[in-house]
Parts: sequence; structure tokens; C-alpha cells
Amino acid sequence: MNPETLAPRLPSPLEEAADERFARHGVRLLLKRDDLIHPDLVGNKWRKLALNLRAASGRPLLTFGGAYSNHLRATAAAGRLLGFPTIGVVRGDELAGRPLNPSLAACAADGMRLHFLDRATYRRKDAPEVLAGLLDLLCPEAYVVPEGGSNSLAVHGCTALGEELHGLADVVGVACGTGGTLAGLAAGLAPGQRAIGVPVLKGGFLGEEVRALQRAAFGEVRGDWTLDERFHFGGYARVPAELDAFARDFEQRHGVGVERVYVAKLLYGLLTLAREGALGPGTRVAAIITGHP
Repeated sequence: MNPETLAPRLPSPLEEAADERFARHGVRLLLKRDDLIHPDLVGNKWRKLALNLRAASGRPLLTFGGAYSNHLRATAAAGRLLGFPTIGVVRGDELAGRPLNPSLAACAADGMRLHFLDRATYRRKDAPEVLAGLLDLLCPEAYVVPEGGSNSLAVHGCTALGEELHGLADVVGVACGTGGTLAGLAAGLAPGQRAIGVPVLKGGFLGEEVRALQRAAFGEVRGDWTLDERFHFGGYARVPAELDAFARDFEQRHGVGVERVYVAKLLYGLLTLAREGALGPGTRVAAIITGHP
């Protein structure tokens, strides 16, 4: 299976967003438009899936996610486009008897077989005995991709994102869920460039996750990267009125749709850092636009 047959738009465009809120602090804002890579495999989802799809070699692909998982949607779309079966293990068996929400309905329309798992078991999904039981039940020969798509192959796939920004930015910001994109991005940046990750979940656990992903992929921790844990707005998928208003204002200023769960939190965080002086005058900061609304 060759995902390159999907004709992704790479390298993704880099656009300057003239924004006086950044400019008054001497900061240039650039938008790395990974949302334009492919209409169905948006942004970091394509980068994280591409090498895994090649490794799967057409076998059924089994993966995990919540009820609104962008990763599940991308995996289902890849299965439709490339002609292989997909299985999505969804967190929350209480959802099994309800009408599918738009995200899960899109997965089903793309041919994904959905299996709803109780939340207690889902938390243990990576335990060997739990995973073995799921494979026995659903598809013993399936190729398994973890929740969010973050594994060693995904990290290697995301190094190209950093490489595409060589010489074009001083600081690169990315919103983080499972940490795979940041792990690869930071490893791909050139000396003198640094990455800032903005976690969209609260809990303070992500730093060790990123280090573990890098060690698994490269045998060591690589790149100059940090996390700023302040901009999760209460947790995953929490979009309070303040954040929504910020995103709508950004859309009106720049004509770019702002995805709320990840991208809005990243942009809000970068503006806060510029106002705080953490991004010094003359800094070129690239925001990775990992998805569309």
C-alpha cells in the first residue's frame, strides 16, 4: 500500500498572517497550513498515518479514539481511499445504543467498523491481555495503531514537518494531544529553532509521553522543545465562550477557519506568549494548523 497515491500537498504552504496584536511586540506570525495537505487526511493526521499505512501493507487497521476523534475519521477516510478495512474501538459503551454523532457517522460512512468499549476497559486498552482480547474478538490479523496515531512510525513521519521549516521560522508552535506530532517536529527542526507544544488536555503528563516517544523512535530525546500547559481551557474539547470568541475574531481577521479543539488553543497560547515577551522582537513564529473546523 502506497499512501503517496493520495497525492498529498507537500510541503504544506507557509503563509504570513499580518496581525497587529503580534506585530506590536515585534513578532511575525506564520501559518503552516497542514490543513491543506489533503481534504480527507488533514494535517498531522496524514503525517502520522503515512508510514503506518505502508507498514500495514493492506491488512485491516484497528485503532482507538473517543466519540469525536479526528484520528478515527482520518483512519476511516484512508481505508475508503486506499481500499482496506478499518476498525475503530470507541471509548464509551454507553454510546452503542445511541444515534451516531457526525464524527462517528462519517467514520461509518467511510466503512469503518465501530466497536464501543466500556470506559474502564478502554483505559487499559494498551495492556497486552486487553489488546489481545480485542484482536481475538474483532480481527486477529489487524495492524494496530494506538489512540491518536502516535507511535514510532508516526514520530518519524512528523520529522518532515520540522524539516520543511528549516530557515523559515525561529519558533514553531503546535497543539498537542498524544504528543507524536511534537516529538517528530522537534526532532526535525534545525539547530537554533525551537518548538513549543500546547497541550489540549490537562494533567501535566505529556512531557514524559513526548520523551518516551522520542526514545522509542530515535533512541534518545531530540530537539529543543518545551510545553506550556496553561491553555487547555479546562480539558479536551472544552471550548468556553472566551476561546470561541477569540477563534471567531481570528477567522474574521485572516479568513482562515480555526479548528476549536486544537488550533484555537494554540493560537491563543502563542498570542499570550507574545504579549508576555516570551517571543522576543524579531521572532518568526510558525503555528502549525493541524486541522480545519
